[in-house]
Amino acid sequence: MKGFLKRLLVSATLFCIAITSNANASLSITPTPPTIDATSYILMDANSKEILAEKNSDKHVPPASLTKMMTLFVISKALNEEKISLNDKVRISEKAWRMGGSKMFVKVDDEVLVSDLIQGIVVDSGNDAAVAMAEYIAGSEESFVSLMNTQAQELGMLNTNFTDATGLTQPAHYSTARDLAILASTIATQFPEEYKWYSQKWFTYADIKQSNRNRLLWRYKYADGLKTGHTDAAQYCLVGSAKKNGMRLVSVVLGAPSDAERTTDSQKLLTFGFRFFKTVKLFDANTTIAKARIYYGQRKSINLGLQTPYFITVPDGVERKIKTSIATTKLQKAPVKKGEQLGEITVTAEGKTLAIIPLVALHADAKGSVLTSATDSVALAWNKWL
Repeated sequence: MKGFLKRLLVSATLFCIAITSNANASLSITPTPPTIDATSYILMDANSKEILAEKNSDKHVPPASLTKMMTLFVISKALNEEKISLNDKVRISEKAWRMGGSKMFVKVDDEVLVSDLIQGIVVDSGNDAAVAMAEYIAGSEESFVSLMNTQAQELGMLNTNFTDATGLTQPAHYSTARDLAILASTIATQFPEEYKWYSQKWFTYADIKQSNRNRLLWRYKYADGLKTGHTDAAQYCLVGSAKKNGMRLVSVVLGAPSDAERTTDSQKLLTFGFRFFKTVKLFDANTTIAKARIYYGQRKSINLGLQTPYFITVPDGVERKIKTSIATTKLQKAPVKKGEQLGEITVTAEGKTLAIIPLVALHADAKGSVLTSATDSVALAWNKWL
């Protein structure tokens, strides 16, 4: 009888331990990222900018034809600002025609549509097309390069420097996996119309049909961009992007040993990200999330929100446990500038703080009348006394 009671007690104890263990089990456990034989790599969510996996992501490396993503970024910006149009015709210079390496095969003095040159850069990785567009936008490739570097700095690509529009190997021409992921994420999210070009598999110009070297477009059903690169110094490089269930990921693989491996490694990273992480859009831009009391102003309160949408990426399952709490500035006095921080949102899950987001004024508020000042002085004094 004593032995039976002892066994019963041990079983009950183990049962309680199992329940406690399951109750405290974290949903945030994820496996280690895939092993990748490349100089450096990174996996980033394009919307939240969360890094899901990385190796040597800030190492300076030659970007080869991945450079042309910045060339295309500057072109997209010029199109969106209506400085150029897709129907413009570009006269091909001798310098553009003489460019070696991968080519679109334009000829001197040909007049080529901007839309064709863009496809020649994206699909053919044409050095001739890249130089032709650089000269058309900025007058010379050298001037265009200054635009590229200015844009890189504005995007936060702090470990990047370009010396040409094509990606020829030069000691002062370098970038990093992190910077290229920032660039790719920006292209995919800010230029949706232009981004469609990056999924194009074939392009024919002058009866020459060429295929996109990004093999992800054929082998991974969620892939829809972006760009490959290869030189002896850079080895095989690929910036890929894919979208699944509203979640967009960007993978950067630099210095892979072969074309096949850069494709396989990119697919490994993207599969890892989609399987073990989820991205949630918590707040829209320019939408009232809270209100703050304003004293001495023309209004009694001011609307608070975010100037850009806010996304967060978490391990799969954690998105169901996300909680937010809002705190606004007390005793705020006018004037208030649009964009001024007047509060914050704390995002938590599983008892941990994931993010603290600044809440800003969605509109300005100037000082009110003498009567408003008088009545608010009384209200302010009363609040301080309380």
